[in-house]
Amino acid sequence: MVIGRVVGNLVSTIKHPVYHGKKILLVQPLDPAGAPQGYTMVAVDTIGAGIGETVLVSTEGRAAREILGDSNGPVRSLIVGIIDTIQSVE
Repeated sequence: MVIGRVVGNLVSTIKHPVYHGKKILLVQPLDPAGAPQGYTMVAVDTIGAGIGETVLVSTEGRAAREILGDSNGPVRSLIVGIIDTIQSVE
């Protein structure tokens, strides 16, 4: 799982059938303090996230394919939650 911020939309007129009817978003991974970390990733959105929202991304392809119901679909990252707050316990 990765914490990230939605930074953009990806639009494609020709795509694999598993993506039909799904929003595809660009997500910038964040460290626990909220600072950008690593490269922007592409993630399928099934919960209605929008630009600027902090999200929880599953980066396990098998889990993403099972959620989408296509065991052979080319999916690796799937937005599985919108994060309201992050509270660190130290």
